[in-house]
Amino acid sequence: MPFSRRDLLRYSLALGSTITVSTTLSGCARITQRNNLSNARFLHGVASGDPESGALMLWTRADGKSDGDLRIAWELAADSAFDTVLRSGEVVTGMDRDNTIKVDVRELAPGTEYFYRFISRDQVSPVGRGKTLPVGNVDSLRLVVFSCSNYPAGFFHAYRQAGELPGVDAFLHLGDYFYEYGMGGYATERAEELGRALPADNAGELFTLQDYRRRYALYRRDADLQAMHAAAPMIAVWDDHEIANDTWLHGAQNHSPDEGDFETRKAAAVQAYFEWLPLRPAQPDRTGRIYRRFEFGDLLSLHMLDTRLIGRDRQLEYAHYFDRETGELDSARFRSDLADGARSLLGEEQRQWLYDGLATSDAQWQVLGQQILMARMTMPAVLLNQMFARRDDPAVQDLIAELVADKQALQAGEVLPEERAQRLRQALPYNLDAWDGYPVERERLYAVAKSLGKQLVVLAGDTHNAWSSDLHDAQGDLVGVEFATHSVSSPGMESYVGLTSESGARMAQALPVLIDELQYCQLTDRGFMELNIRRDEVRVSWHFLDDVTVRQPVSYVHHRTLPATS
Repeated sequence: MPFSRRDLLRYSLALGSTITVSTTLSGCARITQRNNLSNARFLHGVASGDPESGALMLWTRADGKSDGDLRIAWELAADSAFDTVLRSGEVVTGMDRDNTIKVDVRELAPGTEYFYRFISRDQVSPVGRGKTLPVGNVDSLRLVVFSCSNYPAGFFHAYRQAGELPGVDAFLHLGDYFYEYGMGGYATERAEELGRALPADNAGELFTLQDYRRRYALYRRDADLQAMHAAAPMIAVWDDHEIANDTWLHGAQNHSPDEGDFETRKAAAVQAYFEWLPLRPAQPDRTGRIYRRFEFGDLLSLHMLDTRLIGRDRQLEYAHYFDRETGELDSARFRSDLADGARSLLGEEQRQWLYDGLATSDAQWQVLGQQILMARMTMPAVLLNQMFARRDDPAVQDLIAELVADKQALQAGEVLPEERAQRLRQALPYNLDAWDGYPVERERLYAVAKSLGKQLVVLAGDTHNAWSSDLHDAQGDLVGVEFATHSVSSPGMESYVGLTSESGARMAQALPVLIDELQYCQLTDRGFMELNIRRDEVRVSWHFLDDVTVRQPVSYVHHRTLPATS
């Protein structure tokens, strides 16, 4: 039987019963008596998440020798030295939740920095910093955006550097917090050399609850990841690899019938995600979904979306539209299926929730935190074919140069020979797993935003590369801007197209010419994205690392500024 929407709500509510809720009626004295606490270590660090104006979710995991329940204490203070302890208490955890601990500390002051830690009989955890959401008039915010962290592929320098930034209000993780593949699979080629091989008890692909739990445990032992989590609260959504590659509502590209029931696998993945991430499970008055909204005073409404599990119809695949005998694309059938208004990405319930949120928000900026590229990323079909078939062949670079010259000639008003003009007109989306595979739903969203007079700021991950695009509706009207973060460590286009740093730089200059909405891209380096938001502008900074396989990579930054519309 499918793992339905009602099942997810019921499961999420059950998870909620494992959370300790703390209000001002809870104790506020420093923990001094530890004899009643269990012996345990805090090997996976601490984290806070899902901040509200009066609440923070605190997280850790207790590693103890006992197979039974563990009793752990916690403290929340106004200072990192814990001279002023504001709240404290005890919580019991056990193997039914993988010894993870969540404390929902409520009735806190808005826009306030807090510090927290956990205590066992013989250990004290690292100290974490959290911050509640502001209310009322807000002048500025600092957000940091991550996506696609792959442990065997390289070091998590991006997490470390982001955690060292001062005054971060929140970290946003747009999915692929980990990867479900086993050793010998994607991006594991240098894992042994780097000392980042998957352990023997978790070296295969993930299918069971124990598999997913162990993979989270491995990632959360990483010191750089721990440092980031301790530095500021995280707001996270899943993408596909938290379950399986190219997940949709009832299946995934990386799941075949001989690998068991997909709904059972998905349920295990969802349970482990809720256990190991510092997010607040659904309450009875909520939707029962991971999509949710965060209000940063009157400056920003952050709408976090789920483009994977709740309503996504199966992705279209070009392979299904090629004639096996002639090799020709059945473009008429492809475009007909692409234009099918019944195909969904968000699902009806989430889509209406988003529309209602946009309609009722009075914030200066409307930000969509979601997983996949929303911009129209269509490029000449001849280039797509050559890029993936011939990789970094010099002929591909020659073709790019020809196409760019022709496009610039057209823009200058020149008349091209029909054959060369046809090459530019025959354009296809390069990624049908993105919003390009669901263009009708995208157009509906644009229409709602335009009718409300709301300029969209869309955040995306998934592709492992940095992108910035202007978003236009079918009438050519500008409806928003998209900023897409590159990956923490997962290989990008340089890997699957075969780019060198030189050819990657040339392609990064060419693609904004060939793709109408694209304004900027970087195709070879890893890192994270920073947003500094003010009333009059959003300043985006892509922080790049040139090599995640060395201990001291070269770092650099690229900026783009979006002014507010009148």
